[in-house]
This record gives sequence, structure tokens and C-alpha cells, in this order.
Amino acid sequence: MKKSLLLAAALSFACGGSVSTTESDNLDSVNGQGANEPPMLGIHWAKGQGGNAGSSPDMTWHGGTVLPTTVTAAIFWGANWQDATFTADKVSGLDTWYNGFGNSNYAKTNIEYSGSNGQVGASVSYTGHQLDYSAGPRHAPKTTAILNEVCTHIANPVTNGYYAVYVDIPRGHAGYCAWHSWGQCNGTNVQFAFFFNLDGDPGCDPQDSSGLHSQGLAALANVSGHELSEAMTDPRGAGWFDSSGAENGDKCAWTPSTPTRAIPIAPVRTAASAVDKAGVSTDAISTEFCSSVSSRARIIRRARAA
Repeated sequence: MKKSLLLAAALSFACGGSVSTTESDNLDSVNGQGANEPPMLGIHWAKGQGGNAGSSPDMTWHGGTVLPTTVTAAIFWGANWQDATFTADKVSGLDTWYNGFGNSNYAKTNIEYSGSNGQVGASVSYTGHQLDYSAGPRHAPKTTAILNEVCTHIANPVTNGYYAVYVDIPRGHAGYCAWHSWGQCNGTNVQFAFFFNLDGDPGCDPQDSSGLHSQGLAALANVSGHELSEAMTDPRGAGWFDSSGAENGDKCAWTPSTPTRAIPIAPVRTAASAVDKAGVSTDAISTEFCSSVSSRARIIRRARAA
């Protein structure tokens, strides 16, 4: 879900390279608030927290771009990621999840969307992960902090890049599990996302009952699919969302699929620790489910009024 205390004129950081949020579609007129901050989009609210996706069913196009192809990478930030007990199966599991996402049925739920630069595609590649054992945020970070982390550790960012940052702190009193955003690294447009550590967090738990994964991995896979799908269809704040600001993932928030089943048909929204090239989930985590986005929300191609 979009957040209206947004955004930005421009900024730069000395550490790790230039960071900027100067964009023609940067929503810098919204309430005149959030100066020097990229937008916080696609907020995956914890259970019982914000969000009103059900009140406005129509998904509309707002004149901007989508991601016809997507290149992903993950950054695991914080000292706890060097602790094998804390890490458990989360890093390896998310590697597998991202490697399996491209051309899966989950990815194909997004291809009904198009933008000013073409159609959303199911081609999603994964370039691997990086580990940053330096001290991460001690509380819910600003979007600039996550953008700076991306610009510091992604040596050669690409304009269709989606860079997911996983920190080692729990969300505490924050009302959300994750979000996505955009900005620039050294003049290159990028998309990025932020995820709390969700171990033992009932507010962000998809309640996977397969017994094949840790609860923490299941929770991160669930919100990872949500944010990646939203970034593909609304990468820079002018793509697809409804009149309340809800993006496609918000339409399915906390609507669980059946755990541990094979899904040989498309389109189906399911996150999995293993997805074969035909898009069949072989080891499904119980996650947010939409048989297709258009079954929950009408898709209306309408440009934002000038």
C-alpha cells in the first residue's frame, strides 16, 4: 500500500557512491512531506494493522513504467547473519526461492499488466546474495538508509534491478513486515525493498504447516513474493494501484494458499522454496494466494490525470 508521507527532491551519500531520488515521477508534491526520502510503497502490513485494499477494487494504470524483465539480488545486513543458529535455513532458502521465481506461475500472475515501456514479463533472474555483517538498523529504518545500503553493496546496479535488503532486527512495534521503493545509485535507477527479521512474529506469519521450512523462512518468502510482484507492476510509483493506493500484492494480503501442494496450472500465486521451470510448486509454503489478480480486482488501463 502506498504511503503519502513521501518524498524527495534529491540526496547524495559519500559512502558507497551517489544516491539520488530525483525522478520525474517522484511524487514530490504529495503533502509536501517526507523531504529527502524515497517513497515507501507496497507496505505489507502486519495482520490487524493498516491497509484498505478491499475498499477500492479497481486497479488502474497511472501512466508510468513496469518491469518487462527483472534482475534481483539480496543483501543480508546485520551481525546476526554470521550466527548459524540465527541464519538457519533463511539465506539458503531465499536463494532457492529467488532462483525459482523466474517464469514460475507466481511470476506469471503479473504479466497481465503493461506500462509505458511494455508488458510485465515473467523473466526474473537472480544474481545471488551478499552478506554485510556490519551493524544494521536498530529500529525501523528510513528508506534512505536502505537505498544507501543497496548503493554501497551493489557494484553494478541496473535499471531493471530489484534489490532486497533483509535485516536482522525484529519489527517490534512497527505495524508492517516489509515495503518496496525506488531511487538511484550513481545515476542508475533502481528498485529496492526492505524486510524485517520475522522469526516468531505472529503478525507476519503465513502459518506454513508443511514442516519443511523454518517459520522465519516461510514468513520471509511470503512477504518477498508480495513485494517483488508489486515492484514488477509499480516499480516507480506511477504504475498499477487502486484509488486507495493498494498495489496488486495488497489485494491478496493474508489470503492463504493451501500449503504443501503441487500447482501445475497457471496463473497461480504461490511462493515456494522450490519451483521448477514449468512453474510447478514442488515444495509450497503457505502464502498469500490469488488465482489471478483480476479475479480480485478489475484491471483498468487509465492514465493518471495531469
